[in-house]
Amino acid sequence: MSDVLEFAAVSVVRGGKTLLDAVDWQVKEGERWVIMGPNGAGKTTLLQIAGGRMHPTRGVAGILEEVLGTVDVFELRPRIGLASAALANQIPEHETVLNVVLTASYGMTGRWREKYEKLDERRAFRLLHDWGMSTFMNRNFSSLSEGERKRVQIARALMTDPELLLLDEPAAGLDLAGREDLVARLSELAADEEAPAMVLVTHHLEEVPPGFTHALLLRDGGVVASGPIGDVFTETNLSTAFDLPLNVQHDGGRWSATARR
Repeated sequence: MSDVLEFAAVSVVRGGKTLLDAVDWQVKEGERWVIMGPNGAGKTTLLQIAGGRMHPTRGVAGILEEVLGTVDVFELRPRIGLASAALANQIPEHETVLNVVLTASYGMTGRWREKYEKLDERRAFRLLHDWGMSTFMNRNFSSLSEGERKRVQIARALMTDPELLLLDEPAAGLDLAGREDLVARLSELAADEEAPAMVLVTHHLEEVPPGFTHALLLRDGGVVASGPIGDVFTETNLSTAFDLPLNVQHDGGRWSATARR
């Protein structure tokens, strides 16, 4: 498999409920993807498979030229950067911001007795600086605002210099200023040719950073549309995905949608 992600007829069934239904999806190097859909559409489930944290019930999931189910996921996961609320909830309340980023080197969420090289410490500090959090490095993660936590989580996700970056609703819970700051930073990252392939899950068009290239729309576990973002984010496709007639606008690289009256 040559793609960053290559899913063929991927389905997930849990407790008799189909969470994903025969999803075909390919992500190539340099692409920046947005996954959208209503609650229960299967967005987070798809991201868990892409991160090597869940296996499909049926179908084939190729990740970074490996096939899930035939590869040691503990060797695969360090190649994937992940920022999600579920992962953030595993971070000990007393952990410092610097350690939250640093411990990603060992795939841990809390520092114990492991030793780190000065090179690792410098990289963690540089990432915190890049995301505007270097002055917070000795603060406890639990004392940060929601926006500050989100930026630390992304810095952590980039710590291992991943080949794939997965962001699960990074703007959730942010106020307008926090959202706009994060969108601008993610847009800068998307424009960086050295940045990994990116996949971002969101519920809202307004949270899609300029520079993202592709989109995948889900509804009830199935694909509504997939491909270049301009081809996917049409009024027809988005109205179908959210089961609501929508007016869609694209201005200055930003997307928005309102209910059609």
